[in-house]
Amino acid sequence: MALSCRCAGRVCGRAALGRAELRPRPPAAGVAGRAEAPSLARPGGHEVNGEELLEVCWRRHFLRGGAEPRQALPWRDYLSGCHLGFGPLGVALRGNLVSQWWDSALPFREQVLAVDAPLHGPPAAAAPQGLRLLRSEALHEALQGAGCRQEQGGRSLEEVLGAAGMLRESLLPGALAQYASCLELVNRRLPCGLAQTGVCFHSVPESEQHNKNLVRIGERTTSLLAWFSSPRTTGQWLDYWLRQRLQWWRKFAVAPSNFSSSDFQDEKGRKGFNLHYKFPWGTETIETLKNLGDTELLQMYPGDSSKLLGRDGRKNVIPHVLSASGNLDRGVLAYLFDSLQLAENPLTKKKIAQRKVLKLHPCLAPLKVALDVGKGPTTELRQV
Repeated sequence: MALSCRCAGRVCGRAALGRAELRPRPPAAGVAGRAEAPSLARPGGHEVNGEELLEVCWRRHFLRGGAEPRQALPWRDYLSGCHLGFGPLGVALRGNLVSQWWDSALPFREQVLAVDAPLHGPPAAAAPQGLRLLRSEALHEALQGAGCRQEQGGRSLEEVLGAAGMLRESLLPGALAQYASCLELVNRRLPCGLAQTGVCFHSVPESEQHNKNLVRIGERTTSLLAWFSSPRTTGQWLDYWLRQRLQWWRKFAVAPSNFSSSDFQDEKGRKGFNLHYKFPWGTETIETLKNLGDTELLQMYPGDSSKLLGRDGRKNVIPHVLSASGNLDRGVLAYLFDSLQLAENPLTKKKIAQRKVLKLHPCLAPLKVALDVGKGPTTELRQV
């Protein structure tokens, strides 16, 4: 059921009136802002570009960032996680997407366990890089007292940074830290998995020339399925989860072909796959699947490796880890682009009467409406 008006988009499920065909233009050079907005070609010669979608999302409170006098944000800020956040309906849409992810991540509920981990970790003085939690007062005192800390006994900058906690940039370390204890819950039987969703942080280089040496902090809502299997079946499970994840992204889409996959191999020779969505300016990665081997587990549990052994038939083996990590915030943006449609008003043929509607899948739509139109003279109501 689709709810819409002549001037603005509305939150909706899929309409029964048919759907407008999406015809992407050739990819642009990069992610464009408001000055060079990417566009999608529509039947009848009308084009709906990224700027129009932003306006619909701001007006319907899917995204924040378009209110005056605050400067409007380009798409690259939403993709990188450097924005004001989602609006109320965007939060509801993301919540529905997270709920659907949990349903898909637990096909074998006796083998997959839900876990959680804090947003920050303990101080890691040996880590050369990373995002650290540091009070500005402590940093200011360390910088001001750099010249006289020997006499006053103040802490050096290195000591202050070494004592600072670390913001998490991935869900994987927190999940691997709980592997040994969770293995007992599945009777040490392989394969098994750990699932988690949560916010992660990352560094975003500033694009402006005069600030290119500065670093901004972005955040994203991330999903993780860590799958532990016997080394002999790792390749089969990687192919299985690739099919499952690609099928999952496509089943909510108006144009499923805009979701695709590509393989890669990292510098350590480990194989994996990236899942993409085709935005008007090009493809963006929304999920990454990778075969990590047993390296991360052995590094997480140095010394005695007997606690890592799982049962594969009659053998005890150290499992290999498959990681499926998705960016759910970017997935929300993909579905907003996928759902934008221009619907013809059946009561008039004027172009200005075309309605911008978001034909979201009923499982994802933040608002769901059902109407009992009966058998009376409800022609207009049936056309909604």
